[in-house]
Amino acid sequence: MSERYNLSEQYLSRALQSIPLGSQTFSKSRTQYPLGVSPYFIERGEGCYVWDVDGNKYLDMIGSLAALTLGHNDPDVTKAVSRQLQDGIIFSLPHPLEFQVAEKIISLVPCAEKVRFGKNGSDATAGAIRVSRAFTNRDHVAVCGYHGWQDWYIGSTARNLGVPQATRDLTHTFMYNDLDSLKKLFTDYPEQIAAVILEPMNVTAPANDFLAKVKELTHQHGAVLIFDETITGFRYAKGGAQELFGVTPDLATFGKGLANGYPVSAVAGRADIMQLMEEIFFSFTFGGETLSLAAALATMQKLEEHPVIETLNAQGKKILDYLNSKITELGAEDIFATAGHPSWSFLLIKDTSQYSSWQIKTLFMQEMLARGVLTFGTHNMGYAHDDTALAQLFSAYDQVLPLIVTAVRHNNLLEQLRCEPLQPLFKVR
Repeated sequence: MSERYNLSEQYLSRALQSIPLGSQTFSKSRTQYPLGVSPYFIERGEGCYVWDVDGNKYLDMIGSLAALTLGHNDPDVTKAVSRQLQDGIIFSLPHPLEFQVAEKIISLVPCAEKVRFGKNGSDATAGAIRVSRAFTNRDHVAVCGYHGWQDWYIGSTARNLGVPQATRDLTHTFMYNDLDSLKKLFTDYPEQIAAVILEPMNVTAPANDFLAKVKELTHQHGAVLIFDETITGFRYAKGGAQELFGVTPDLATFGKGLANGYPVSAVAGRADIMQLMEEIFFSFTFGGETLSLAAALATMQKLEEHPVIETLNAQGKKILDYLNSKITELGAEDIFATAGHPSWSFLLIKDTSQYSSWQIKTLFMQEMLARGVLTFGTHNMGYAHDDTALAQLFSAYDQVLPLIVTAVRHNNLLEQLRCEPLQPLFKVR
């Protein structure tokens, strides 16, 4: 047992007795963090820092899986939630916050004419698909990217255990920036595709007017275009990727940064499609829970009143510029690359002739965590990531990246691991 992560590992053993994987979220589980060199439980957070149960402090570059656009315990959000807590959390009739938050989303998001709330991004994408099927009277769906845990989507991935074959047969994958792969689906399933749903951007930027061409093709075939902006919404721009790239979908889904980590999601879009929400069943006991709605309103107001988006972009660009320069300096283009948007970017780790990307990533995480940086290779920027935070990140990279390059070149990487390498998992981006 590691001394640094002693209590974390004790808690993991205990949690595994009562919780499958020991975590409620796959991406926070032991599948993602190598045993012996990783923390498994975080106790508190402030700004861009977190403390694990063993008392170790980390610069948090994961940001609760990109749910934090502002940072942990943002004072304005916490104040709004605390104020609402005095009045109540959930009621027997709607609270005015429901239409106030809906109106704010409509004011910011280009496609939004009407809005409905859920609690997770998966709620929102499932609702968008159901209402699209009702609107078109079709069953099939074309997908690109990650869209949550529910049957309609996850059945199209390698994690399809428990999903009926009949459901799996209705969802079809196309490739980002490859319009022909979407055209083929419309050819293979003529007048059967209800919706095309995609992340407007994740690792790669849209090329050659890809998003506009997807919209044209989708409408040409009578389907509904859905942008899954669970991550890009309120991060790439106040109005999301659709504002940034100037392409307005029929529907869009939001979550994560909508409320700076509080559990609320939204389906927003054209009034004629959204009106069918009155006919389909999309209903939650906690859909109008007021603490999360208060957090959402406070978050969006802060996005309007402060240079949040500009800061995410500027600070994120510093990281990409640093990494690109460092990779070139080390002659490590065969091991590392960068990708993504400045507010949500990636240090990509490649397979080499001697080592898999997973083996290299394990050493990367081992060494970054030891230096107090919580990361698995993404830079999920928050408003709290100031220059002091970036200096800590760069200091860690200055030590860890050359260490990895040397280990690969000298063919002794495995000897430097103090744990078993991570194993390949299903890939959706």
